[in-house]
Amino acid sequence: MLVSCKENSEPKQGAETTEQLPSNSIFNLTSDWQNQDGKTIKLKDLQGKTLVVVMIYTTCKTACPILVAKMKMIESKFDRKDIDKINLVLVSIDPETDTPEHLKEFSIKNEMTGPQWTFLRSAENATKEFANVLSMKYKKISPIDFSHSNIISTFKPNGILVSQEEGDINVDKVVTTVNQTVRKK
Repeated sequence: MLVSCKENSEPKQGAETTEQLPSNSIFNLTSDWQNQDGKTIKLKDLQGKTLVVVMIYTTCKTACPILVAKMKMIESKFDRKDIDKINLVLVSIDPETDTPEHLKEFSIKNEMTGPQWTFLRSAENATKEFANVLSMKYKKISPIDFSHSNIISTFKPNGILVSQEEGDINVDKVVTTVNQTVRKK
């Protein structure tokens, strides 16, 4: 007997017609996250906007300030008419230190307070799972320091990875990718 892996594209009678997420969407991850306002969310709550994601920790004195500056440069280059279609997400790799209150203070100090900015933290296992999805490596090297990859990732509104910039982040390339993704929506 032959069985097709393709689902029937016609909705069942009486079934809701919500769009099925692709199997490789980050929105399929089911972990709980807290944002800078202390609200508990799922990643799927970010669905519908182009995402620019970076993993940092707020007490970092070396690479993270550069990544934060790059995110701010990226945000400054967006056409203001498209800003409500974009979410810039900073995910903490140090959830013990980066409480929602600390993330909020950090967002204010760095002038990253508009609705386009989201800061997230979760339990260590959820953070590691998300880092693995991004191919981002990190490890604690002292009580206050982490060694980590420097990656900025761009996702389509359905949670599919579009591109990643690693190392010396090319801001213009990220902005171009985001603009193309926003206009395809």
